[in-house]
Amino acid sequence: MPNRRPKLSPPPSDADARRAVKPVICYPPETLPTPQGLGPATPTGSITTHIAPPREAATFLAKAGQTIRITSIDGPQVGDLNLWNVQDLSERFFSGKTRALHGTHVTTGDILWSNLPHLRPMATVTYDSLDWYGIDAYGGAVHDVIGTRCDPYTNALLNAGDQYHHCCHSNLTRALADHTGLPLHEAETHIHDVLNVFMCTGFTHDTGQYFMKASPVRPGDRLEFRAEIDLLGALSACPGGDCGAEHSSDTTPCYPLQIEIFDTDHTATHQPPDPNAYTRNHGR
Repeated sequence: MPNRRPKLSPPPSDADARRAVKPVICYPPETLPTPQGLGPATPTGSITTHIAPPREAATFLAKAGQTIRITSIDGPQVGDLNLWNVQDLSERFFSGKTRALHGTHVTTGDILWSNLPHLRPMATVTYDSLDWYGIDAYGGAVHDVIGTRCDPYTNALLNAGDQYHHCCHSNLTRALADHTGLPLHEAETHIHDVLNVFMCTGFTHDTGQYFMKASPVRPGDRLEFRAEIDLLGALSACPGGDCGAEHSSDTTPCYPLQIEIFDTDHTATHQPPDPNAYTRNHGR
């Protein structure tokens, strides 16, 4: 990043003028779908509950129109979330486009988009009990779509080949393999960049480096989504706990995360969005 490496080129005479050019929002959001049914969800029937144990992951299924509620229980804990189209695992959450359309962190009213060529809403954030946090003085905010997920490959790279198997990448791999019956190496190919639920992150002002800090989440805090299509999800209770100290640790205090799936008044009339309207002829 600009302030982290030695400067090898002298600034031009108009350097200040170049830096002063005003930014332009890449994707103005005015033409995106207007989210409906926002606010804390009220179940209208039975609730299906799953628990992601500390340093492990759990899978869940949600039908289009149902609400997915992720709740912190027992202690401050962040989670790494993957989403797939239950009928087609090749359609999955696209954190990069979600970031480009909504920003580095998501909250109430933001949409979680699927990958190309589908590019349609997979889920809509309908309630966020941590939306009060905003952006702090360090540039930190909650529920990021910038981090990738802790993984055993980066851990081995940075720690002299250390073999750690409870990184979120591995947790999600095992959970998906168990749910689908796929062999581990095949399940791993479906694991993708995540929504870091409850995680507080940002980029440093001076060096532009990705940072994490202790999450403000407390037991009872929750993030709720409406499933826009039929979903298979997997949530890993990160081995970093509240991510105030480190990743990939068996000593950091970790706690379970609760996942609830239920119908609301909206469920019965919900209409799943169509796949993206682009013709896919790519000019030929």
